Amino acid sequence: MSPPTPRPAARVVLLDEDDRILLVRFHDPDRMATWWATPGGSLESGESHEAAARRELREETGLNVIEVGPWIWTREHLVTIKGQLYEQREQLYFARVPHFDAAATHLEEVEREFFEELRWWSLTELEVTTEELAPRDLPKLVRALLRDGLPAAPIGVGV
Repeated sequence: MSPPTPRPAARVVLLDEDDRILLVRFHDPDRMATWWATPGGSLESGESHEAAARRELREETGLNVIEVGPWIWTREHLVTIKGQLYEQREQLYFARVPHFDAAATHLEEVEREFFEELRWWSLTELEVTTEELAPRDLPKLVRALLRDGLPAAPIGVGV
């Protein structure tokens, strides 16, 4: 078996004025699995993490932002896409925005296969859901952000 292919990625922890977080529901038909994660995805050739974060927000939520906030979290995990094993290394950025009606307006063909829906979640909803979240400790991580503010340096958030 060959080693996993590195796959750098950028995601955005997007909070509105009511401290709700915008999440994307993904579905992998090969694994018959669904999960909720922050908007984002892999970098294109020559693209910075920040540029990828802005592009992914535009594609997955319809939001055009000029600047994303600081890099707050790091997440590394293995993911299989179309039978190919990747070692995904994500940099998660923070952005505070006014509430808006999110819409996946510019998805690429491969993204349409995995993308199911967008939803704003309150912290209470995150803490009681039985749905799979990525990262798994997302409720605790969001609670810490709201309680303690942004970390001074990016922190590893596990799987």
